[in-house]
Amino acid sequence: MTNPYRVAVLTASDRSAAGSRPDLSGPAIVEILAAAPEFSVTYQNILPDDQAVLAAEMASLADQFAVDLILTTGGTGLAPRDQMPEATLSIAQRLVPGIAEALRYNSLQITKRGMLSRGVSVIRNQTLIINLPGSPKAVRESLEYLLDQLPHALGLLRGADMETDHHR
Repeated sequence: MTNPYRVAVLTASDRSAAGSRPDLSGPAIVEILAAAPEFSVTYQNILPDDQAVLAAEMASLADQFAVDLILTTGGTGLAPRDQMPEATLSIAQRLVPGIAEALRYNSLQITKRGMLSRGVSVIRNQTLIINLPGSPKAVRESLEYLLDQLPHALGLLRGADMETDHHR
């Protein structure tokens, strides 16, 4: 692809940010996207589970760096420090609930624990932001389920001339 979609990968993890546990989920995202020529990972970072820090990083990636897609991993559970959905919603301009609903639906086909995910999906400017789960296994299952729909979604955000029936 001559103009691949620019992707930022953001891991939310206190322990990985402190260097006491390796981040396995962020690299899993990068590995999956490396096999898809439509995408180019242009940024990857690990931050602590802090709402303000996560929100500022995502806003900067969408506003200053104008990435097409931000994929986050971690911070979507029920623990008190899990702040990724709140950080994401705090910078959202538009919601894309269908993506989060589809990811939960897919996850529920694998484990009942899928119902505990609080991940969201939003748009800020022309950037799509999707919260993925924190475990490498769940990241792979979610991203592989979603991957074939992302080029169409990102093309719409770029303003590409897409098919007239957007409901397929």
